[in-house]
Amino acid sequence: MLKIERIKAISLDLDDTLWPIWPTIERAERVLHDWLAVNAPATAARYASPQALREVREAVGRQRPELAHDLTALRRESIRIALCSAGDDPGLAGAAFDVFIAERHNVSFYPDALPALEFLAARYPLVSLSNGNAEPARLGLGPFFVASVASREVGISKPDPRIFHVAAQAVGVQPEEVLHVGDDALLDVIAACAAGMQAAWVNRGDAPWPHEPTPHLELADLSELVAALG
Repeated sequence: MLKIERIKAISLDLDDTLWPIWPTIERAERVLHDWLAVNAPATAARYASPQALREVREAVGRQRPELAHDLTALRRESIRIALCSAGDDPGLAGAAFDVFIAERHNVSFYPDALPALEFLAARYPLVSLSNGNAEPARLGLGPFFVASVASREVGISKPDPRIFHVAAQAVGVQPEEVLHVGDDALLDVIAACAAGMQAAWVNRGDAPWPHEPTPHLELADLSELVAALG
């Protein structure tokens, strides 16, 4: 059960908590492939679909586990390898990634996300906490967040409790004084609880809860968090 009186700060996951991630990624991969068709046609022909390029990225992830916490480095390296294997200039990897990441930041927020952020930011210091490579400032969310913690910057990823502790330190409170809000049962809820935080599960799909311990609060969307804390 949520203990509201303990909350001095809130950490928030980004992907699939504030916006749906896979429509965004799929669109960014299509934009990347279109860019390759113009600028690196041999690569576009060899990897004739965004799915084929995704398979390269997945293979690089298996071969380079040290990149698991840095999706930017992983994506850029997979593009470089694809360019090399097709005989195109691997020096194009940086420009190609820039095209991808620009579209990756073209997100469609859930309708409840921005009103909830405005409400929460007026009452608590907020810190974003993500394994992904979205930058809140680039999304226009900078005014809402006191700090942002990303796995690629700190070198550790959720569910490691240390990244949650970094988030607590970033807003000057103890882990037990943080409510973490996220959609992933393991990476957000179980991990935040293990780090000593309270956890709210954003369960937009009305899925059954599959684990122990249970979240301190279950939400159909972020408007329910506003109601709970209001």
